[in-house]
Amino acid sequence: MRLARFKTVRGRLLALLVAIALPIACLTALAALTTYRTVIAAIEVSQARAADGFAVRTRVWYRGALRSLLATGTVIASTSGGDADCAVSGRALLQQVQGYRAFHVLTNAGRACAVSLDPGLTVADLVAASARLKSLPPVKVWGGAELAQIRYDYVTLAERRYLAIYTRNPDPATVLQEALLLVDPQLLDQVFDLGEAGEGMKVALISSGGTVVTSRNSTKSDEDAWLPREEVVPPGQIRWEAPSRTGGMRTYAAQLVAEPDLYVIASFDEAPARAARVQFLVLLFAPLLTLLLLCIVYLRAIDRHCVVWLRGIEATARARSTHPNARAVIAEDMPADIRSVAEAFNTMVDEQEVRQRRLQTALDDNRFLVRELHHRVKNSLQVVQSYIGLTKRDYRDEARLALADAECRVHVLSAAYRFTLADGEMQPVRVDLFIEDVVAMIDNLIRRRDQWVSSRLETEATLSVDRIIPLGFLVVDVASRMLRTTPGVSLTIIVRDVDASTIAITLEADREIAPSEPPKIFAGLVAQIEAVQVEPAEGRRLGSWHVRHNV
Repeated sequence: MRLARFKTVRGRLLALLVAIALPIACLTALAALTTYRTVIAAIEVSQARAADGFAVRTRVWYRGALRSLLATGTVIASTSGGDADCAVSGRALLQQVQGYRAFHVLTNAGRACAVSLDPGLTVADLVAASARLKSLPPVKVWGGAELAQIRYDYVTLAERRYLAIYTRNPDPATVLQEALLLVDPQLLDQVFDLGEAGEGMKVALISSGGTVVTSRNSTKSDEDAWLPREEVVPPGQIRWEAPSRTGGMRTYAAQLVAEPDLYVIASFDEAPARAARVQFLVLLFAPLLTLLLLCIVYLRAIDRHCVVWLRGIEATARARSTHPNARAVIAEDMPADIRSVAEAFNTMVDEQEVRQRRLQTALDDNRFLVRELHHRVKNSLQVVQSYIGLTKRDYRDEARLALADAECRVHVLSAAYRFTLADGEMQPVRVDLFIEDVVAMIDNLIRRRDQWVSSRLETEATLSVDRIIPLGFLVVDVASRMLRTTPGVSLTIIVRDVDASTIAITLEADREIAPSEPPKIFAGLVAQIEAVQVEPAEGRRLGSWHVRHNV
């Protein structure tokens, strides 16, 4: 990063902080996202394994019940006693194993034995249940040796639901041909024990068609309300999200137990996912907020310990134009390097003031000398003008006119210095006041009795003394040549504004005047004024010049 692109100290320090904090923020966000995805994947795997675990436990329970049925049925079928002995042995067996409610055994000799602990169950009910289960296809073997042809299902007899384990042996030489065991579904509660991890989870053993055989964490009122709206018989192990029968979205995991009818389905609420999202937000925003807080603290530290002192020095430097005695503040809590800059600034200001005082003293002395010099020049010019005026009395005709012309020109010099030093300082001279004074002197010194000289001044422009003097000479030269050669003429000197930076100087007579060739010095006067002649001497007009005054 090129910090030179940033023009301020604060900008460069902030850019450096962003250059450090931005990669950290990106890595933090990446770590939080990775953690979130890992947790979500772990939750999904855990949910799928939960359904698989319940299915395995259900299979183990069924396999154990099957082994009990085969062992008991074989013993009963091998006993040569009558129906009374069968009933006694069978009843003792059912009473010994809690949850076993009835069984029906058929031997290869055609002898049947049926025992039930529930009064509502009759032998005919057991025979009918065996016949129905016999007509259904057996389940596939889960693994290991095939004990017999098996059917796991449920039956509803005498308005009660029972888990049914049915087995038959197609070999006619086998003593036990058929056996049916009916079990109370509550016996599976220990298989579906959810433990502490069961909060927010519902588990059920489902038969095809969506019939709940047994369930946990559900009440009678909502026994099947949490099941998916559309039944999905799992081909194996699956996990999906779907709307429940009540309309809310839930997560489901299912595992087939006994193909094709029985499967275990588990439903999970959003608590683990919400916790994962909260954890993700905490992992994401806690470091980001920490970085933001660090940036804010860093910026405040920059402002308090750096920028504020620099701005104070800057404000002092700018305030010196109106407050010459301003100094940079030096405080105890200033950083050492900025304190050194402030002290160096104050030292520089002190030295500058010393130099300024010396320069001001020298300037005042020079101004005094210049004023004195110009006063001497003005006084000398007045002496010369007075001497010429006294000498003029001793001459007549051309000599007197020549001395009057010279006296008028000396007056131009004297008037220019008088106006420029009117307030004790050299300053520009107002053109209208100067021309009015020159016109009055021409009227007094050069004009004859039958001639008239007037002015029309419509400007407030100013010119420096170096340009106003040749302007006066130009007016005197033109007026003198015309008045000396044209008896009875009236002359008007017009000065007006052309625009904001230009004035026009025009000399007019009351009659047409034959133009005369100006002296060689006239071109020098025009160049010194920086004037441009816009109209030549022709007819009544003796010439017109434009002079720029804001230069």
